[in-house]
Amino acid sequence: MSSEGSNGHSCVGWAARDASGTLSPYQFSRRVIGSDDISIKITHCGICYADLIWTRNYLGDSKYPVVPGHEIAGIVQEVGQNVQGFKVGDNIGVGTIVNSCRSCDYCNDDLESYCAKGAVYTFNGIDVDGTVTKGGYSSSIVVHQRMKFELTDIIYCYSLSCNLMFTGRYCIKIPVNYPLASAAPLLCAGITVYSPMMRHKMNQPGKYLGVIGLGGLGHMAVKFGKAFGLNVTVFSTSISKKEQALKSLGADKFVVSSDQEQMKGLAKSFDFIIDTASGDHPFDPYMALLKTGGILVLVGFPSEVKFSPASLNLDMRTVSGSVTGGMKETQEMVDFCAAHELHPTIELIPIQYANEALERLTKRDVKYRFVIDIENSLK
Repeated sequence: MSSEGSNGHSCVGWAARDASGTLSPYQFSRRVIGSDDISIKITHCGICYADLIWTRNYLGDSKYPVVPGHEIAGIVQEVGQNVQGFKVGDNIGVGTIVNSCRSCDYCNDDLESYCAKGAVYTFNGIDVDGTVTKGGYSSSIVVHQRMKFELTDIIYCYSLSCNLMFTGRYCIKIPVNYPLASAAPLLCAGITVYSPMMRHKMNQPGKYLGVIGLGGLGHMAVKFGKAFGLNVTVFSTSISKKEQALKSLGADKFVVSSDQEQMKGLAKSFDFIIDTASGDHPFDPYMALLKTGGILVLVGFPSEVKFSPASLNLDMRTVSGSVTGGMKETQEMVDFCAAHELHPTIELIPIQYANEALERLTKRDVKYRFVIDIENSLK
C-alpha cells in the first residue's frame, strides 16, 4: 500500500495512479480539523461516471493519485468548535463539492455548484490548504461546514419559539430513518435530475414527462416523476429495458427511440423532457415531442448538441442545461426522498470490486447505481 504524508489524520483509500484508472489501496492524510470543519467516517460511496472521467484522465486534468467518489454517506466522528447543526453520531452526506467562495451571487443564492470563482470539487480539486481533494473511496473525509444563516429564518423561528433549521454549507443531514447506502447516490445522481425538475416546475401532477436514457440519472428521474404525480415515458435505444422501466420503476410508457412511427405518434405530447444520455444522439426528434412552450433539460454530456432553430422557435420551446443543485436544494431532496420512501435502485459492492464495477459502468452494465460498502470492506 503506497502512502502520502501530512500532518493531518491518517486515512486509507483506493486510488488510481495513472490514466489506466486501475485502483489499488492507498494511505494518505486528511487535513487537520479546523474550527469550521466536520470529520466524517465514510460508510458508503456511490460510483458515478465522473469517477471514470478523472481516474482515466479523459479530460487531461487528472491530478494523480486520484481517490474518486463524490456520493458520500457516513457518520459524524468529530466537529469543530464553530460547527452548529451537526453532532458526533449524526448521519451525514457529502456530494460533488466541498467548498466554494461563499461570497458571490450564486453562493448567496444557494447555488454553490455554480460558484463564480469555481466550486471546490470533492475529488481532483484544490482544497483550502492547497492540497488535491480526495473523494469517498476512503475511510474518512474532512469538510468545511460553517453554517449559512438567513436573517429572515432567524426572525421567523424566534417569533414561533421554534428550533432554527440550519442550511448546511457542503454537508447534508441524512434522516435517521433513511439508509445510508440509499442516500449516497442521491448526492449526485439524485440531485442532478431533481434540481432542474424543480427549477422548471416538473412537479405538477398530471403533466407529461419524457426521460431519455435509463441509467443512474434516468432511473431517478422516473422515480421522482412518479412521486410528483407525472405521466412518465422512458425513451431508450434498447428494448431490453422495457420491462425494467414499466414493471420495476413504474413508468407509464416505454418507447424505443429508433422506432420512427412510435416517435411520430407522440408529437407535441410532452410538457417536459429530461435528457440524461451522454452518448451522441439526435435532438430534433425529441424536440418534436414537446408541446408548445415545452422544456427539454439536458443533464448528460454528449460531445455536441445540434438541432434546427425551427425545432426551438416555431413552438416556443426551451432547451436548458443543468448540473447538480445547491446545498439547500440537496437537503430538500434528501428530506423528500425520506418522507416518500423513495430509494435509488443500487448494487452494493465491496471496495475490492471497484475496478470491475468501473469497467461494467463503461458497458452500462449496472441497475442502476453501484454503491461501495466502505464500512464493511475497506480495512
